[in-house]
Amino acid sequence: MPEYTASWLKDLQSSEFVTAYHRGVANGNLPFFRNAESLLDPVVTMEGTPRLMLGSPNYLGLASHPRVLAGAKAAVDRYGTSLTGSRILNGTTALHREMEEELADWLGVESTLLFTTGFQTNIGTISALVGVGDTVVSDSFAHASMLDGAGLSRAKLRGFRHNRMDLFADSVRRAKADGGRILVILDGLYSMEGDLPPLDEMLDICRENDAAVMLDEAHSLGVLGEHGTGAAEVFGVQDQIDIRMGALSKALAGVGGFIAGSRELIDYLQITARAFVFTTVGVPAALGGSLEAIRIRRSPEGDQLAEQLRRNSRFLRTELKGLGLPMGPDSDLPERTTPIIPVILGDDDLAMEWWRQLYDRGVFTGVALYPGVPPTGAMLRICPMATHTQAQLEQALEVFAEVQKVMKRKADTP
Repeated sequence: MPEYTASWLKDLQSSEFVTAYHRGVANGNLPFFRNAESLLDPVVTMEGTPRLMLGSPNYLGLASHPRVLAGAKAAVDRYGTSLTGSRILNGTTALHREMEEELADWLGVESTLLFTTGFQTNIGTISALVGVGDTVVSDSFAHASMLDGAGLSRAKLRGFRHNRMDLFADSVRRAKADGGRILVILDGLYSMEGDLPPLDEMLDICRENDAAVMLDEAHSLGVLGEHGTGAAEVFGVQDQIDIRMGALSKALAGVGGFIAGSRELIDYLQITARAFVFTTVGVPAALGGSLEAIRIRRSPEGDQLAEQLRRNSRFLRTELKGLGLPMGPDSDLPERTTPIIPVILGDDDLAMEWWRQLYDRGVFTGVALYPGVPPTGAMLRICPMATHTQAQLEQALEVFAEVQKVMKRKADTP
């Protein structure tokens, strides 16, 4: 192997995160980079073994829907595998315009703008809207892409503890005293904790202080609200959100992100957001598939899938709680039932061991470790799909109960 020319590159392996990674590799508990070998269905073949998939944001089960696959194939036949350029050059197609119009109609906004990924959507938008002398107010559990966007903008960042209204109000008022523009960034559905922000209360404070609100609906789009348009719809505040962000990569079975809002906002972003201007557009297959996924979600079939997802989520959460597992926050309101179910284990090594025990018994879950979650906040992230059957969920619960006994025996062994 070639030698590094810079000495500091030799020290990369000594970081605490890399050390923890190699510890997981050594003990066989590492939950990352496992090979999937089949379609993303309720049961997925991984490393040669069928496993119940409870770790994917394919919430509506559309990633393998025949119409979605057909839409992806039709886009490839028409546009090829890649457009090889940015939107402002050769990368805009009739498919992009069709998707942006469909999204605007669905969300009830004037205009939308497609980005290549959800991550780029957030970093590009935030860094284009605020800068030196401005303030970004962020929930402590905001997605990494939003925090990175704030960092790129060089605006002041004021954080507040997750969903604490008193601290949120104080942060916004301090931001107003800072001078400059204020941008509040929130998730519509927090991707690890599975809970919602108190949007109605937060918006009152934002209006009082002339703060703009950007809402990341990546995980709530297609899942929450009567029409599936997200958390803003649940709270009835769609027309009060200045900047709505969505992702095509969760319930909508593709890759990409978008901003929805006023025509003035979109006109501005399409020439100032560097993550939009200076990158190649997403592949046509993903766009063609997602367009069909949106149309399915807007149909009676989509309503049925969303309702089945809620039923599956309520059932699984209730039964896991009944096992005595340490669960994250929950809502008693049916319309706020979410498909992100955290089992909070605290210790990284304990979470990895739980994950491996489940995996070895044919159940795949997500797992979140520090720094993806706070220290001592390691968790399993369990995500049912609308297409899971009752029998499959009951099978998974039997495995959880078995692993719980195994882990208790290990803990009791001196």
